[in-house]
Amino acid sequence: MKRTRFSARFILFDWDGTLLNSYDADVRAYITMFRAFGIEWGPKEFARHYSPNWYRVYTAARLARAHWSKADALWGRAYRNEKPGLLPGARQVLTVLKRSYILRIVTSGNRARVRRQLREFDLDRHFSARICSEDAAKRKPHPAPLRAALANLHARPDECIYVGDTAEDVQMARRAGVRAIGVLGPFPTAERLRASRPEALLRSIRELPRYVCATTDSTIFA
Repeated sequence: MKRTRFSARFILFDWDGTLLNSYDADVRAYITMFRAFGIEWGPKEFARHYSPNWYRVYTAARLARAHWSKADALWGRAYRNEKPGLLPGARQVLTVLKRSYILRIVTSGNRARVRRQLREFDLDRHFSARICSEDAAKRKPHPAPLRAALANLHARPDECIYVGDTAEDVQMARRAGVRAIGVLGPFPTAERLRASRPEALLRSIRELPRYVCATTDSTIFA
């Protein structure tokens, strides 16, 4: 069986669920936050309604829009007690890819949290910059976050690959004209991710180096 290796100069990554094993931490923070509003949600409800756009989660839980700002603050407070780790192989993959590519983070996560985690994992030096929730007016699957990254990089869409674990990641990439590689992670997104038909679907982030190649070589390899 042949495997396509994708030519690129820039590799852009989602953070939560793609590089960071944060699903359990997210669930606990949501449960704590919702209980403050008298909403009894558990892991099953979260799995059923999960979206990287957390306002969709708030809507599914019937949290009044007037409480969304307070919910954001309560979620952040609860999450600060969490210490999620990197997904297996993530550090090694980034170390390998940094030798040949410019790497960026494009995430729905807030800047303070993502920057703190990158510092804690000593990954700041791997990424020339980050596009976080504050840097775009729209959320995934809108292409605004990825377009902000392209503008910051002065990059063409065909020079980039976006790697993420949700259907929204794939849809955002397509709308921005960027090729998307899906990776199965800890979040309950596998079914919708498969249905979104990314250019490649990886079982683990460890597989990524086998799917990318330098811009001077776009051959199909066995």
